[in-house]
Amino acid sequence: MAKLVSKTYGDALFELATDENKIDSLFEEAKALKEILDANDDFRKMMNHPQISREEKEKVMEDVFKGRASEEMTGFLRLLIVNGRFVEIDSILDYFIAEVKEFKKIGVAYVTTPLPLSDKQKSDVESKLLNTTSYETMEMNYSVDASLIGGMTIRIKDRVVDSSVKSKLDKLTKELLDLKLANA
Repeated sequence: MAKLVSKTYGDALFELATDENKIDSLFEEAKALKEILDANDDFRKMMNHPQISREEKEKVMEDVFKGRASEEMTGFLRLLIVNGRFVEIDSILDYFIAEVKEFKKIGVAYVTTPLPLSDKQKSDVESKLLNTTSYETMEMNYSVDASLIGGMTIRIKDRVVDSSVKSKLDKLTKELLDLKLANA
């Protein structure tokens, strides 16, 4: 259900952004709004508190964002409050941001290696991803996991390429166990 809500409202915001030719500005506002909400947990709690009326929440939202956010974004926030969906703001904004990145052909890659990569290695990985995908730019996220032993894993959206030594050893172990069971 939450996924449906984020898609419905995220698509509505994306449609508004494209119709009003404000993709870039609403994209930046959505990212800034996420940072603001992440930094102000008390504000989030108040906006989701069941004993605070929708009218009070609308007033607070107007006071906080009027003049600081576009009319489109404040109207969108008002819609979420009126429909009781402000609790879903994070997933809605995440969905919208991901849609804009797809529209702008920005890929987001998560690369995990057993040791930190050099700048040249990072550049090589990014170049390879740009050459093998339809993205024009990449947002690269690197992390280290020593348990991989060697190789790397790369995740873009729901696609994972795992060339780690750990996964190869796991696969070999499974094959040997299956072989042992078959011969037993």
